[in-house]
Amino acid sequence: MCGFYEDLEKGVTLFRAGEQGRYWYAVLGGQLEVRYHAADTKDGKLSVTLCNLGVGATFGESILHDLPRDSTVVTKTTCELLRVEQQDFRLIFEKNKELMNDIITNCRLKNGFGQSMQTTSTVQTSVQQQPSPTKKQLSPDHPNPAAPITEIPSPAMSRMGWALRTLLVSDNTSCLKDRKVGGKFIRKCAPGTELVEWLLNLSPIVHTRTQAAGMWQALLEEGVLCHVAKEQPFKDKCFLYRFKSDEDGTAGGAPTSDDVNHANDHIREALPALLHRGPDATLRMILRKPSHERTQEELELVYEELLHIAALSHLSTSIKRELASIIVFEAHAHAGTVLFNQGDEGRSWYILLKGSVDVVIHGKGTVATLKEGDDFGKLALINDAPRYTVMSGTPQKMLEHLLETRLGGQAGPNDPFLDDFLLTHIVFMPTPLLIDELAANYHADADIDLRQASEEDQEYFLTSKRRVVQFIQRWVLAVRHAVFDDPLAVEFIEELATDVEAEPALQEEASIIHHVLTQLSRYQEDRQMNATQKWKLPPNGQPICLFSGNTHSKTVIRPDDDIIFRVYCADHTYCTLRFPMATTAEVIKACAADKLQIARLPEDLLLVEVKSSGERVVFKDNDVSVPTALSLNGRIFVSPKDHLDALTPLPEQEVPTEAPDVDFEALSTKDVAYHMTLFDWDLFWAVHEYELLYHTFGRHHFNKITSNLDVFIRRFNEIQYWVVTEIVSTTNLTKRMSLVKKFIKLAAFCKEYQNLNAFFAIVMGLSNTAVSRLSMTWDKLPSKFRKLFTEYEALIDPSRNHRAYRMSVGKLQPPVIPFMPLLLKDMTFAHEGNKTSLDGLVNFEKMHMMAQTMRAVRFCRSRHLVLDPPSPKNENEIRNYIRCFRTIDNQRVLNSMSQKVEPRRS
Repeated sequence: MCGFYEDLEKGVTLFRAGEQGRYWYAVLGGQLEVRYHAADTKDGKLSVTLCNLGVGATFGESILHDLPRDSTVVTKTTCELLRVEQQDFRLIFEKNKELMNDIITNCRLKNGFGQSMQTTSTVQTSVQQQPSPTKKQLSPDHPNPAAPITEIPSPAMSRMGWALRTLLVSDNTSCLKDRKVGGKFIRKCAPGTELVEWLLNLSPIVHTRTQAAGMWQALLEEGVLCHVAKEQPFKDKCFLYRFKSDEDGTAGGAPTSDDVNHANDHIREALPALLHRGPDATLRMILRKPSHERTQEELELVYEELLHIAALSHLSTSIKRELASIIVFEAHAHAGTVLFNQGDEGRSWYILLKGSVDVVIHGKGTVATLKEGDDFGKLALINDAPRYTVMSGTPQKMLEHLLETRLGGQAGPNDPFLDDFLLTHIVFMPTPLLIDELAANYHADADIDLRQASEEDQEYFLTSKRRVVQFIQRWVLAVRHAVFDDPLAVEFIEELATDVEAEPALQEEASIIHHVLTQLSRYQEDRQMNATQKWKLPPNGQPICLFSGNTHSKTVIRPDDDIIFRVYCADHTYCTLRFPMATTAEVIKACAADKLQIARLPEDLLLVEVKSSGERVVFKDNDVSVPTALSLNGRIFVSPKDHLDALTPLPEQEVPTEAPDVDFEALSTKDVAYHMTLFDWDLFWAVHEYELLYHTFGRHHFNKITSNLDVFIRRFNEIQYWVVTEIVSTTNLTKRMSLVKKFIKLAAFCKEYQNLNAFFAIVMGLSNTAVSRLSMTWDKLPSKFRKLFTEYEALIDPSRNHRAYRMSVGKLQPPVIPFMPLLLKDMTFAHEGNKTSLDGLVNFEKMHMMAQTMRAVRFCRSRHLVLDPPSPKNENEIRNYIRCFRTIDNQRVLNSMSQKVEPRRS
C-alpha cells in the first residue's frame, strides 16, 4: 500500500552518516556498501566498508526513533530498492511488531544458494528476477525460441524427419519447393501454413491445426526442421521452413519407391508418438518467448502446467498465475556446464524438468546431486500476493475482517474472499460457531448504554448490525437451502428479524431480512410436501428410485428421507431394512446382525460393500448415506471381522442388471440424447455444492449425506458400462458396427446439448479395452465416424490435466452438465496437496481453491435448461429406457464377452 520502487545506478549515495533519516529500505536487486568514516587522519577521513547488503536485506530502521544515520550507504551495482516513508513505516511497525522485529533482527540475511552448480545434461525451467524496463538486463537472456534445444536430434526424431521429407519430396504437388527469397535461392522450403495443411491431410489422427503446428515445432526444437532465417519457432503462418538436411546439403537424391514405402510404414507406426510430443514442444516454445509476447491463451496453458510441478505446490494460485508470465525454459545439452559459481549473486531460481545437477563446494567437491523435480537457487520473488488476497488467519479474525471490509459495497469486482468464506466455512468454522460470532457482532452494544454513547459509537454499532444482516443475505444467496436446513441458523434469522424490525434506523435491513424469511417459508413448505419421501435400492443393482414409483420428477434426497435396502451375509441370505439416509453404518450393522442372527458383539462386526469384481470396501462406523454410496452393481454385507475373506459376490452381480426390454437400435438417437440430458440435468440440479466438500473431506467429518452426488456419479458409471455391455452383448458383426456408430452419434448429440457428463461416459465406454480391441468392428466402421471418434478421444484426453476438455468447456455458456469426476479430482488435488491449517491458522488459499471448483458447479447451472423437444413419438418408452440401463460393471466378464464375439487373432 505504501511502498515505492527505486531503480538506481552504481555509485549513488542513499544517505550519509549523521544525516536525519526519512526512509526505510529493502533490497530487491543488486548490492550496496555500508561505509563507516573513521577519525581524521593526515589524509582526511578514512572510509571503511563495514558490510555489503544484497537481495533480501533491509536497512534504515533508525527512523523509528528519529536517530541520525550512523553510517553511509552507497550502491555498489545497479540496484532496485523498495522505499517506505518514515510515517508509513512507523504505522506498519506498530501493527506488526513481532514480524517487523524479526525482519530487522535478520536484516543481514541474503537469499541465494551460495554454492556452485554443475549440470549433467540438464533441462530446466528458471524463474528470473524481472528488471526495470529502463535498466540493463542482469538475469540471463531469454533463450531463442527459434533455436534447437539439443545439439543433435534424437534418432527417433531424425527418422521421423526423414520419413516426412521423403513423402513431401515424392509428392510433386506438395508445398516443399525451391523458392527465391530476398534475392537468394532457397532449396526445398515451405510456408508453415502449407506444412500444417499437408500434415492434416496426411493422417486422420491429426485433426486440428494446433496439433499439427505442435508436431512441426517438436521437429524444429530438435533441429530436424528450421526457419529459413533462423528467427522464428514454428508458426502456422507464411514463414518459410526447411529440413536441416536440405540446409546443409546432406539430403541426397530423389527418394526411390522403396524409400516412399518405408516412409509410409514408419509414419503409420511413429506418427502417434510425434502427436504426443506436440503439446510439450508447444509449451517449451512458449516458455522460450519473452513475457510480453505470450498471449492470454498461452499464459493459461503455462499456468495449467505449473499446477503439476511439485516444487510449486506450496504456492498460491495467484502467485502461480504471476509465474506463468515470467517463467523461462532453458536447455543445457553438455554435461559440465556451470550454471552459477559459489559466491555469485543469485539471479534465478531453477526447477529441473529433466537430467541432473551436481552441487559442488570449493574444497569438498560434489556434495549433492539434484534430480528431476528438485529446485535450487530460490530468490525472494514469490513471497507476496495481491493485496486483496487473504492467505491465512483464525476463523474469528477472518470473519471480523470480512464484516469490516467486504460488506456494504467495499469489495472489488475481482475479490472472491466473501464468496470463498461462505462456500467453505463449514470446513473451518462450523455453523454453530459462525452463528455465535455473528450474534456477538450484532449485539456488540449489549453492555453499552446507548444514551451515553457518542454519536460515532452509535453509528459504529448500527453499521455492525447492518453488516450482519447483509452477511445473512449473501450467505443465503451463496449456499441457498443449506442455511435453512440448520435449526440454529433458522432460529438466529428469526430472532434477527424481530430485533431489526424494532430498530427504526434499520428499515432497509428489515426489508432484506423479510425477503430472507419469505424464502425460508417457501423452503419449509416444500420440505413439508416431501416430508414422507421413501426411496428404494432394488436388489437387482438398479438405480435408486422413489418408492412411490414417481419417476416423472426428480426431487432432492434429504437426510431424513427413508431408504429401503438389503443387507447380506456370507451365505447370501439377507434382510431388508428401512432407515433414514443419515443413519450411520454402525446402526445399520447392528440391526442387520440382529436380524440375520449373527451372534457377535458390534465391535467384532464390519459393514462391507462387495463389488461385482469381488473387491471388498469396509465402511467406517460413523459413515452415513451408505446405500447410495455403493458402486454400480455393489451389495451391502455384514460380516465378523475374522470372516471377511469368506464374502463373495452374488451370482446376479456378474450378469446384466435388469432393464426395460426395448430395442435401442429402433429408437431415435436424438430423442434418446434429449431425454438423457433432461434426466441427467435433474440429477445434477439436486447436488448441493457442499456435497463436494463432504465427499472430499469425508462424510463422517460432517455427519452429512452425499446421496445426491452419489447418485449423479453412479449415473456416469451406469452410462459408461451400458455402452460396453450393449456392444459386447451383440454377436452379429454388422449390428455391432451399427451400434458403435449409434453410440458415436449419441455422444455427438450429448455434446450438442452440453451434457458433458454423458458425453464423457459414452466416449470412455467406447474406449474401454473390451470395445477398443474389437478390430473387425472398428475396421467396418465408416471413416467419417472413425475420424469423429478420434476427435472425441482427443477431447477427453487426460494429459496435461485434461487441458483439451478445460479449454473447450471454458468457452461454453450455461446450462452445462459438467464432467463431475474431474471436478471431484480437482477438489481432491486441492485437499491432498495443501494443509487445511498452517501454524494454527486456516490456510485460506486452500479454501479459495476449493471454492473455485464449487463456483464452477454453480456457474454450470446458473441458467435453467431449456431444450427444443423432439417428436413425441415413443416418448414414454424412451423415458423408461434411459432411466434404467442394462449394465455389467465387472471388467473381467466384459473382456471375456468381448473375446467371444471377436476371438483374438493368432
